Amino acid sequence: MSFSIRLTEKERQLADSYAKLHSITLSEAFKRALFDLIEDEYDIAVYEEAHKEYVDGGCKSRPIHELWEELGI
Repeated sequence: MSFSIRLTEKERQLADSYAKLHSITLSEAFKRALFDLIEDEYDIAVYEEAHKEYVDGGCKSRPIHELWEELGI
């Protein structure tokens, strides 16, 4: 599948510079950026769901120094 996007000249120069800096094609730069964003947003959604379950389950966190004291560290 292929697609096209419209960029200003300044945006195109920035994208080209990024691709050259990382020794990849412009296409690969956009592909990586897209999938990195998707992965980041997915990770945030999973975290938010897990955190809600943690809090709704009545769990509480505590300072790490309390655990160290309990373990004699």
